[in-house]
Amino acid sequence: MSESATLEPGLDLAPDLDLAYEFDEPPEKLWRALSIPAFRDAWLPDAALAEPEPLSAVPGREISYRLREDTPPFLESSVTFRICETPSGGTRLRILHRLSGGGRCLMAANGNRTPRARAA
Repeated sequence: MSESATLEPGLDLAPDLDLAYEFDEPPEKLWRALSIPAFRDAWLPDAALAEPEPLSAVPGREISYRLREDTPPFLESSVTFRICETPSGGTRLRILHRLSGGGRCLMAANGNRTPRARAA
């Protein structure tokens, strides 16, 4: 896994997350898991998607979705999955995740909930 802040073509800012993974499976297998709703739902449920259809897709190479959090403030983001074949016949998967709206909102590890005081 690697993280970087490189600029992406077509994006005016670096993605918030830029992750890369390598798999032994062929690219076709990962493409099916990313693009076929019945397979995608096993790891990315429709409830996490702002809309079930992809924002864009280049068959066999890249697909993007718009996500929406299910708790306030209901932040939206876009995630792009890029796949390419490795020299060994496996797959390199690159995930570019970017918060929509240009602003960055850091969430606390405790869920960013309002603290509560309890009477003894």
